[in-house]
Amino acid sequence: MANINRVVLVGNLTRDPELRHTPSGTAVCSLRLAVNTRRKDGASGEWTEKPNYFDVTVWGSQGENCAQYLAKGRPVAIDGRLEWREWDAQDGTKRQAVDVIADTVQFLGGRDGGPSDGGSGGGGGGNEFIPQSASGGAAADFGGSSGDDDIPF
Repeated sequence: MANINRVVLVGNLTRDPELRHTPSGTAVCSLRLAVNTRRKDGASGEWTEKPNYFDVTVWGSQGENCAQYLAKGRPVAIDGRLEWREWDAQDGTKRQAVDVIADTVQFLGGRDGGPSDGGSGGGGGGNEFIPQSASGGAAADFGGSSGDDDIPF
């Protein structure tokens, strides 16, 4: 059986990108992404949104582009993978975190940034996000039938 480690997120940046470079000169950009999840409150029956926050790492020239063109509040789509980190903190305790390593970052919304740009899509690109794996020419086969007829929703 094949192993799959794939993450697709669409949300808004919670802070400006932070660009740094490795000792060998490779650019690495850190992003913080908020993605809302809609949930129905059991007590009141009303729909509420709960934010989930993700740390995203973008390498190379794509990271440099993120640092140059993105800002806090800007909507983005991330296609990448999860990576587990573990380290010893200064107080001697073991720490761990799961990060998203971005393969592609798609800038959504207008150049002015945030979601309040009226949904203009920033010049022809629109807010449509197609994950890299879906646009690569070969269709992903997860063992199901090729049609949507058997999807129960």
